[in-house]
Amino acid sequence: MNTVQAAFDPIVFLENAVQTVSNEDVAEMRALLVETLETHGCDVTVDSAGNTIATKTSDSPDAGPHLVLNTHIDTVSPHVPYGRDSDRILGRGSCDAKGPLAALLAAFIGTEPAVGRLTLAVTPDEETLSLGAAALTGKISHPNVEPIDGDLYIVGEPTNLDICTAAKGRFQGQLKLTGVNAHAAEPESGVNAISAVEDALGVISAFDDGREPHLQLGHATLTPTVISGGDSTNQIPSHCTLTLDRRSIPPETEDEFSAAIEQAVRSAVDPTVGVEFTLTERESPFLAAFSTDPNHRLVETLTTVATDETGGNGGTVRSFDAATEASYFSPKPTVVFGPGVLADETGAVAHSEREYVNTADVKTAGKILLAAVRSLVTN
Repeated sequence: MNTVQAAFDPIVFLENAVQTVSNEDVAEMRALLVETLETHGCDVTVDSAGNTIATKTSDSPDAGPHLVLNTHIDTVSPHVPYGRDSDRILGRGSCDAKGPLAALLAAFIGTEPAVGRLTLAVTPDEETLSLGAAALTGKISHPNVEPIDGDLYIVGEPTNLDICTAAKGRFQGQLKLTGVNAHAAEPESGVNAISAVEDALGVISAFDDGREPHLQLGHATLTPTVISGGDSTNQIPSHCTLTLDRRSIPPETEDEFSAAIEQAVRSAVDPTVGVEFTLTERESPFLAAFSTDPNHRLVETLTTVATDETGGNGGTVRSFDAATEASYFSPKPTVVFGPGVLADETGAVAHSEREYVNTADVKTAGKILLAAVRSLVTN
């Protein structure tokens, strides 16, 4: 443990972080994070998958939980420059997710666990393929990366200081319909793949009819987003492909969905039409849906503290609106929490040209996390 100690100011860190470009390369942002942790007396490592890891172990590691604080340091392109007014920090990453990171750092740096362990695990590529988180959780193998073994997880994302205990997953794939080419003047001599789309779309729109909604997330959705087919204007098309976007609810897996949609479409279209659904290739698993019991101690602790700190203006238990790396940590108890919003009454905030976070919310989030974390690893 380093001997240098200094007071941690989440707003100063956030100002520096937003000015540190991390949409195409996170090396500079990771260096800032490592330097910050070391300056505040924390031992920190960067594993071969690019994850930044710092752990504090109590004298009684088996007498309490292993609590993991997680978020990411990458941002989407293009970079939006830093700005500041009296109440807000503006710029790419201010709310997604450097504001949540600043709040998590306040909790991690400010806590010395009396029982169990406390780990900060910050991933490098959540906005793209989540290879860091996949390696960190053993979803994919990576040289010299030992999967993390947390008991409880808090994932930093912009939730407007609400406690998010569930999120839909996102799967994507291509539904390919195949027929037989023929001259358009003799359509009956071929098999028209595009004509089969009508029946396929009927199946897609009714796919979830009669399925029970999830208690926290409601109904799953299935949306065709891209279509292509045919080669010539005077030829019966032998192929047509639809890209499907699936927002899943527990307990559906990507393989279960893939098999189900293929079978449903195959049963509905003309038997002369070939049907194949293939998930889009990824180097890491898709982010599946996750759900944590709202009555779990982790949720109740954060809710109680957040309600007290915000005077009832935060701390609502709800679902999160976007897919996150929290899905990789489930089924261990996992919540998503942080300052900032994905969108406000004007429109998009995260991933937009007007991205911002309220400085008061960052400070409040840090206080909430500090109190909750201390409660979980000191009792």
